[in-house]
Amino acid sequence: MTNTTNHFIWQQKYPKGINPTINADEYSSLLDVLEQAIQQYRNNTAYIHMGVELSYQEIDRLSLQFATYLQTKTNLKAGDRIAIQMPNIMQYVVALFGALRAGLVIVNTNPLYTPREMEHQFNDSGAKAIVILANFAHLLEKVLPATQIETVIITEIGDLMSFPRRQLTNIAVKYLKKLVPPYHIPKAISFRQALGARTEDYQRPAVKSSDIAFLQYTGGTTGVSKGAMLTHRNMIANMLQIKEWVKGADIQEGVETIVTALPLYHIFSLTVNCFAFFAYGGRNLLITNPRDMKGFLAEMAAYDFTVITGVNTLFNGMLNQPEFKTLNFKNLKTTVAGGMALQSSVNARWKEMTGKAICEGFGLTESSPVLCCNPTNGTAQDGTIGIPVPSTEVRIFNDEGIEVPQGERGELWAKGPQIMAGYWQRPDETKEVLENGWLKTGDIAIMNSDGFFKIVDRKKDMILVSGFNVYPNEVEDVVAAHPKVLEVAAIGVPDDKSTEAVKVFIVKKDDSLTEIEIKEFCKDKMTGYKLPKHVEFRQELPKSNVGKILRRMLKDKPPSKDK
Repeated sequence: MTNTTNHFIWQQKYPKGINPTINADEYSSLLDVLEQAIQQYRNNTAYIHMGVELSYQEIDRLSLQFATYLQTKTNLKAGDRIAIQMPNIMQYVVALFGALRAGLVIVNTNPLYTPREMEHQFNDSGAKAIVILANFAHLLEKVLPATQIETVIITEIGDLMSFPRRQLTNIAVKYLKKLVPPYHIPKAISFRQALGARTEDYQRPAVKSSDIAFLQYTGGTTGVSKGAMLTHRNMIANMLQIKEWVKGADIQEGVETIVTALPLYHIFSLTVNCFAFFAYGGRNLLITNPRDMKGFLAEMAAYDFTVITGVNTLFNGMLNQPEFKTLNFKNLKTTVAGGMALQSSVNARWKEMTGKAICEGFGLTESSPVLCCNPTNGTAQDGTIGIPVPSTEVRIFNDEGIEVPQGERGELWAKGPQIMAGYWQRPDETKEVLENGWLKTGDIAIMNSDGFFKIVDRKKDMILVSGFNVYPNEVEDVVAAHPKVLEVAAIGVPDDKSTEAVKVFIVKKDDSLTEIEIKEFCKDKMTGYKLPKHVEFRQELPKSNVGKILRRMLKDKPPSKDK
């Protein structure tokens, strides 16, 4: 499978000064990464949120206090799973680093999940503890008895602010904005209580690079979501690959400010923003609600930011705000896009208004996530995902597993130290995507004569909505539970705002069924990006000779007149 010509092409395109390899064993675990960064940048600001700044030294103290609490006041042991369900707030970082320093495995949970989705993820991972924002505790209350969770730690937005702002913020969120529905979880403790532990009692766990650091849940073409087992070495490797790659943008240690609007529970933001720039001594500007574009841009305006990461929909939304024109981009060094395809029109407008093109990259949860990225030194090729990051091989294979010549399309496979160990407790599904160290991405790509890759289609049925994976089976299972539905199939259809939107095709059991009924039925069963945006009624659905519904034919077939 080795192709030296491809290697030559890639290395010729590497920015000057970028090493084509990294040492994935430079650190023994993520604990080493955190400890060395803290030691080196103790007095630097690490995170900013709602005007509050925490230094590396303060992150050290708070995360150690939290780790000590987990070790001494709970039944948790190294290797146990702990769910974290929060948006971008300071407490997320403290809980994340503290749990890692206690030797636990992190189960990142989307705060927008419905109780049904939460229950699946908690039970599938075997989570024994959770740290959750009070705004979502009422949902946890509904599923808690059906899970193995014993330790519940609840935080409020203002918990890491100083007095009296802490009380005023929490009161405003709860009583004025009414963003905290009532809940009753008798054995829950407060996040601030957990920070009362004596760090003298902390025992550093013996964590190995091969140990699992994250169960990062992702979609698939069949069944429900599954946890990608990302080891400490996987995460370290991708962090180092990113650190090496952004040198092309003249990124300097200890001076950068990165705008973090993508949620840290998403693998892209987790690895790039949370870990790579922490290790660089940078400061993360945490944006809790980027959908509030005016508030988001107002926060950006208060800081001399140098790096921005995001997805196409975020950049497009920013560009369409009048306030965007008033921002000062003189210090901006690079903008990186991932999670979904970057539209050329958005990239062109961004370059016109900021003076810098967006560097598009590509990856999967299963690869921690970055596999390819455009160079950050101004030589990016629009419409491509760039070239492989250091110590990463990328090849294109046909359905027979034979590498295709340059310029021909096939499935993109990748190999590198960032590739996951497999899916949690799912050996059969692991075998489907991992072969001799190669990850079969399910994406159809071509490599041009410069060695840059371009995604041209997707082999999987998975639907990509604003950077999030939506798996058809889950949508179909929810819709099929409606008493008036006979059959259903879900596919992704092009959408200008979110790359794809969910469309369902339904055969009615009861002729009175309407599109509004379907959408209302799904609302409290799936988070927003999974909801069907389009509903089409059919007399029948295309099937194979064994009765399997053929989604691909629904994509290829013109719309039915059956409404």
